[in-house]
Amino acid sequence: MEIKTVLFDLGGVIITLDQSQAIRRFEELGVPDAAQRLDPYQQSGIFGQLEEGMISAEDFRRELSKLVGYEVTTDQCEYAWQGYAKALPQRNLDALRRLHEEGYRVLLLSNTNPFMMAWAESEHFDGHGHPVSYYFDACYLSYQMKMMKPSELIFREVLRREKTFASQVLFVDDGPRNVMVASQLGMRTYCPENGADWTEKIYDYLKEE
Repeated sequence: MEIKTVLFDLGGVIITLDQSQAIRRFEELGVPDAAQRLDPYQQSGIFGQLEEGMISAEDFRRELSKLVGYEVTTDQCEYAWQGYAKALPQRNLDALRRLHEEGYRVLLLSNTNPFMMAWAESEHFDGHGHPVSYYFDACYLSYQMKMMKPSELIFREVLRREKTFASQVLFVDDGPRNVMVASQLGMRTYCPENGADWTEKIYDYLKEE
């Protein structure tokens, strides 16, 4: 079936991730086991609870403060989480606009949290005054939906809200587990490595029968 919708991950696909920088920043705040808590694809403990929408940004700040033994500020939380954002290649933004102009519905599906989105949804995101949502027809965010990849529930919910079939969707994500679940549901999938240039190769997946 013809692909009509392209569903993108944010970290690792649109922005290049730097997990080691995020870990260093949380360690600076006093989190000794930051490397264990910050899984490359799915966070654990209060980190995972934040991304799944089980706790609020303020709850996270308060719990992190307890964890490290002093009062952590919202700015410090944002600084640490935003350590994940290494680069935003202009080619990726150009590709999103091009896909939109070619008639595809362009969507975002991200395991993320309010601290990351404070930057992504600001005018500072792309360096041209546009937030991430400027580049997408709709943004599906784990902490707002209260579910996370790789659960099939989040994929089914996106399909339900979009009123589309899995077979008409190409899902692009750097997480093998996420791609496997989407594929089992019938989506066409593409799993580029974190930071790889997918902007031309994506057409191999869009045109493939």
